[in-house]
Parts: sequence; structure tokens; C-alpha cells
Amino acid sequence: QVQLVESGGGLVQPGGSLRLACAASGSIFTIGRMAWYHQAPGKQRELVAAISSGGTTNYKDSVKGRFTISRDNAKNTVYLQMNSLKPEDTAVYYCHANAYRGPYWGQGTQVTVSS
Repeated sequence: QVQLVESGGGLVQPGGSLRLACAASGSIFTIGRMAWYHQAPGKQRELVAAISSGGTTNYKDSVKGRFTISRDNAKNTVYLQMNSLKPEDTAVYYCHANAYRGPYWGQGTQVTVSS
């Protein structure tokens, strides 16, 4: 089993920045790909960014150049640095991990971009 706990969400003005963190615990040695998804009200959950165990990344087109996903394997933590935030980035952001008997999801953290 793997547990994921997100932090770092909040309210930010358009053009601002936030950094989300997702700390993993449990069977961490089985974790492979990790990712961030988001879900806006009335919409489906969708992939924002993903990073493999080897560090290969991919991003949703609308966040390329603004968001950066990274992972610190020593701290068992994955990050999402979000810059130049837009109102349309407003959503609940969820951490996701592929691992033994998974996948696993965090509880979500709210990001609101508004003036």
C-alpha cells in the first residue's frame, strides 16, 4: 500500500505562482510513474503532468512552459511548480502514483486562481 498526501494549494491571483507537494509513504519502493491530475467543477479529471521513475516528463498542452513537475526520490516527494497561473487552472489537484496493488490517489488540494 502507498499513501499520498498533497499540500501547497490555496488562493492566488492571476499571474501568480504556487508549488504543490505530494509526499508518499508506505511501499515506496514499488512506486513508478507519478503524476498530477486536476478536476474542475463539472468536468472530468484530467492529466496535468507526469514523471517517470527515470525522470521523463510529459505535460498537458495548456500548461507547457508554465508548470514543472519534479521528484525527489530521497524525500519520496513529487512537486508541481505552477507559474503564470490563469483562472482556468482553478481546480482540485490530485497526486497519483503507479505502484504495487495500485494505482493510488491523494485526497486532493484546491487551487483557486482569482483576483
